[in-house]
Amino acid sequence: MRIALGLSYRGCAYRGWQSQPDGATVQDRLEHALRAFCGSPVRVVCAGRTDAGVHALQQVVHFDAPVRRSAQSWVRGLNTFLPPDISVTWSREPGEQFHARNSAQSRRYRYLLLQHPVRPALLHGLVGWTHHALDLQAMREAAACLLGSHDFSAFRASSCQARSPHKTLHALDIGRLHEGSTWSFDFHADAFLHHMVRNIMGCLLAVGSGSRDAGWVGEVLRSGRRSLAAPTFMPDGLYFAGPAYAAQWGIPEPARELPLLLA
Repeated sequence: MRIALGLSYRGCAYRGWQSQPDGATVQDRLEHALRAFCGSPVRVVCAGRTDAGVHALQQVVHFDAPVRRSAQSWVRGLNTFLPPDISVTWSREPGEQFHARNSAQSRRYRYLLLQHPVRPALLHGLVGWTHHALDLQAMREAAACLLGSHDFSAFRASSCQARSPHKTLHALDIGRLHEGSTWSFDFHADAFLHHMVRNIMGCLLAVGSGSRDAGWVGEVLRSGRRSLAAPTFMPDGLYFAGPAYAAQWGIPEPARELPLLLA
């Protein structure tokens, strides 16, 4: 029986999603919980791998269950064996043809950035940070250069394993939360390259702070050269907001709300 799960997690304590020999990843923790709950090893497939320190509002995984349990039992039972910074939020039985990664039609990321003279303490690891004043209009002009289907090689990590650098960025919305000191950058694309969001963030902040003009981002994109772009920005503040699927699978919509402390 194929099971799909929704997960939320705080990535600060983990070396990203993908399983590692030392077991210090989100995938390792989930598979450990599944083994304890099911009584046998279970391997999972996720919708989108996240890096060390990156969080998830809604990660989606699937696996073929060796036992039958109710939807509520999968949620409550697995959470019994998971650490407090990882939580199963829902369970579905989408059918044998569902694939958490291959069935996804698009994905969303959100980056939260604190603009403040002093680095954050209570929100350390949960938001990015800059002490520079930012120009909203300039960043929006720069973001517009990236919309559509492009070769995003200039924003791709050297370790990226994607078959093609060509992706379609559907939307990149930038604004302040409640007109305060926290900025929200919302990315929506068919798929993302390794470090793509963090590399774009570095360029947008270079424009927002005035060190580059808005047209420079388009020049970097067209060059295809990673060396011309800004350094990769910090993972703190990056959230995988979730994948979107066709209605036939019955998968809940990607999360939109933020945890209370962040909102």
